[in-house]
Amino acid sequence: MVSNFHMPLSTMLMMVAAFGGYEFVMKAYDVAVKEKYRFGAYGDAMLILK
Repeated sequence: MVSNFHMPLSTMLMMVAAFGGYEFVMKAYDVAVKEKYRFGAYGDAMLILK
């Protein structure tokens, strides 16, 4: 699954977590925030391999 980097607490982020696993996605999200990834439709994307 390839998805944009969604806003915190958005339904789109929860959809990604449903496919990728909540804990796995939230850990990746924490790293992305620390690395200052951009949020929103034109920001960075993430690839989830499961």
